[in-house]
Amino acid sequence: MKNYRTYIGIDVAKLTLDYCMITPNPQPEQGQILNTQKSVDKFLKTLKKAGCQMNETLFVFENTGIYSSLLALVLSENKLDYAQVPALEIKRSLGITRGKSDKVDAKEIANYARRNTDKIALSALPELSLQQLKIVFAEREKTIAAIKSFERTMENEMYLNKKVFTSVKAINRQTVKQLKKQLAALDDRIKTLIREDEILYKQQQLLKSIPGIGEITSVYLLMVTKGFTAFTNGRKFACYSGVAPFEHTSGTSVKGKTRVSHLADKKMKSLLHMAALTAIKYDPELKAYYRRKKEEGKHTMLVLNNIKCKMVYRIFAIIARETSFVNLHKFAA
Repeated sequence: MKNYRTYIGIDVAKLTLDYCMITPNPQPEQGQILNTQKSVDKFLKTLKKAGCQMNETLFVFENTGIYSSLLALVLSENKLDYAQVPALEIKRSLGITRGKSDKVDAKEIANYARRNTDKIALSALPELSLQQLKIVFAEREKTIAAIKSFERTMENEMYLNKKVFTSVKAINRQTVKQLKKQLAALDDRIKTLIREDEILYKQQQLLKSIPGIGEITSVYLLMVTKGFTAFTNGRKFACYSGVAPFEHTSGTSVKGKTRVSHLADKKMKSLLHMAALTAIKYDPELKAYYRRKKEEGKHTMLVLNNIKCKMVYRIFAIIARETSFVNLHKFAA
């Protein structure tokens, strides 16, 4: 990380952006702008006119999903250094605090940026295909949730008078039918987006060569790893996914069991769990490992978590060497 002269912390809201600029001058500068492209462009031009060296400026803001997307886009287009930091990371760095306001939050983010320059990793927008894939996948998740919600209506049939339930039955079935049709269209769109990107398509084929990794798991892996550019190794990704074990001890009195952290991508962890359950059915090596550990008296969830870790390392191994997975178990004597 290079040295910066100016740190700009930004608190992102739906309609506004509160900022605090820390420079070599003792007094920080604060203000508020609208969360629009026109307003952000004007703000950057004002900074340049005021003599701010943009190549020596670091912008830091919380990753608030869609609300911070526009800011990230404008900064990226202007080739400026910026970092989207998890809100929890900033919150835990503040220590004990009292009260809350957007103005104070912006100042704390700027101070966080100045104190942690050596630790902050610069952010970058993923490729357009990955951005499209992410938003289509999000629509797919909402569609699945809607289908489940409407299908629960059919559970009422056995408890209601036939005439009462008939008034909604046909409408409900039609709604579910349309939603499933929409789900199929979204799945087709996801496949098309991946096929149109040569690198993503190749990576997906490699992922699907691993027993247990299916269509949806492979797509989500491509999204969260940004085409395997966001994580440098399997250990970091295992930590992100909540399957990496950590020690839990302190002095001589606390000797807890090694356990995983609850700070994780729950969706990724769930998909890895389903992949592990499939793998112990169809992968001879992992199936034998599972049976051996169970016979040793190991807890089922512990063994499954170990299998998740093994699968993560397999994933990063095949991506690194760019060759499909080969099960060597069948060649063993």
